[in-house]
Amino acid sequence: MPITLNPNREKSLLRRHPWVFASAIRSVDASSAPGSTVDLISSEGYFLARASYSPTSQIRARVWTFIDEPVDKEFFRRKIRLAIELRQKLKVESHTNAYRLLHGESDGIPGLIVDRYDNVLVLQSLTAGSEFWKETFADILVEETGIQNIYERSDADVRELEGLKPQCGVLRYSNTRSLNMQTEDRISNIVIEEYGLKFKVDIQHGHKTGFYLDQRENRHRVGELVKDCDVLNCFCYTGGFSIHALANGAKSVLSVDSSADALALLEENIALNRVPADRHAALEGDVFQLLRKFRDANRSFDMIILDPPKFAPTASHAEKASRAYKDINLLAFKLLRSGGTLATFSCSGGIDAALFQKIVASAALDAGTDATIIEHLSQGSDHPVSLHFPEGAYLKGLICVKE
Repeated sequence: MPITLNPNREKSLLRRHPWVFASAIRSVDASSAPGSTVDLISSEGYFLARASYSPTSQIRARVWTFIDEPVDKEFFRRKIRLAIELRQKLKVESHTNAYRLLHGESDGIPGLIVDRYDNVLVLQSLTAGSEFWKETFADILVEETGIQNIYERSDADVRELEGLKPQCGVLRYSNTRSLNMQTEDRISNIVIEEYGLKFKVDIQHGHKTGFYLDQRENRHRVGELVKDCDVLNCFCYTGGFSIHALANGAKSVLSVDSSADALALLEENIALNRVPADRHAALEGDVFQLLRKFRDANRSFDMIILDPPKFAPTASHAEKASRAYKDINLLAFKLLRSGGTLATFSCSGGIDAALFQKIVASAALDAGTDATIIEHLSQGSDHPVSLHFPEGAYLKGLICVKE
């Protein structure tokens, strides 16, 4: 089933970028079903790639392969096996039992995210193509990893653009005869470890697939910088940065989040790690409002961590998101003591690293302060970035020291 492109619209494919937008397409075979495999053909009639078809998305096709080869179970087995071997080569398990096993386009399987939490895999299917092959993916994952528990968290908003409804629940379980609500509770009652610290993870209701695995290395790095510091952790979620700070000698940690459920799990994680609870306080509320209150009350901190949610999922949201990023970073600079450290992040795909640095620089300028970048941070190596898919580099971080 072919899709023929308009003239001169094959350039991105020749650069091996895996997306084809609706505007690039001249014609589609009428029998092409959502998620089905199609051949991408140039206007001159030659083969370009083999892809999945998504009739409702602006990204109308996502490439499986640029080679004229069968796309079948064994094709995907090779892709998944390569992804597993890469994580083994990276020795990710030397300091954690929770990491990203498959990272969509960067591992050659657009739309498929798989995170490992100890003996449970959490699968996200985000596109029509990954949905079409989802059961096959689950079978291969069991066969290749030996892990028999797979939970699906296909509830991201992007599925709506693909014409897909949210799907959550158990995909595979080691004893299917006892599959019931209690099974879901057992699968979701997970404790993971990273760098000797433990975290309870709610894979049923937590953000993303339950935890921010992409920040693991950054949590560790921030922990190396917090000794004897008064720390403010904004958008703290279940306390990843807070626990690392408390475990590494922070004088005090104030954790702020708008979710009471996340803060409750944070308190459980503090007890689980036996870090000094008397050095920790949690505050439920809107970070923007609370930062202004702290400013008005002349509060100050030695380290501030800003890890907000995705303000700009696409470039069309960049202008509004830029204002939000500038606002919180400006307030953070005002709350930092002289010589204090700001660890600030953006996970927005619509804000690239250069723009994010400009936003933070503008915030420092408006705050009337100078600051120096001492480190650039990004997602962990288990979230690789294909050279041909720069969009995969979504997490940007800066560690800045205020003069």
